[in-house]
Amino acid sequence: MEQIPMDKLARVYLKIRARIQQLTQEYESEVEELKAQQDEIKTALKDQLMALGSKSVRTDQGTVILSTKTRYFTQDWDSFKQFVTEHDALDLFERRIHQSNMAKFLEENPSLVPPGLNSDKEYDVSVRKPTK
Repeated sequence: MEQIPMDKLARVYLKIRARIQQLTQEYESEVEELKAQQDEIKTALKDQLMALGSKSVRTDQGTVILSTKTRYFTQDWDSFKQFVTEHDALDLFERRIHQSNMAKFLEENPSLVPPGLNSDKEYDVSVRKPTK
């Protein structure tokens, strides 16, 4: 099987990436417009439900439901971490490892590996445009 020259592969790769970027930009622009219209409609629906004092209204097109979401956050992480430690409330954190902090920890402590820690490494190829 004949090998395709890397120069040609890189040129085609860059053309494909440019086309993907163009299509993505067009798509994202249209989606943004539609989401803005959708947000206006959601506001109108919310206003009507609140004026009615109702949590839901059944229509021929579907049931409109008013729900409440509460988000929790802190601006004082040191105090929050101290609170979590004092009350043994580690479940208040999400179950996710901070990738760069873990990498730094392992680099600084090569003999300390947390039990149950797994890792996955994969290779990626990118192509940069030539600079002049």
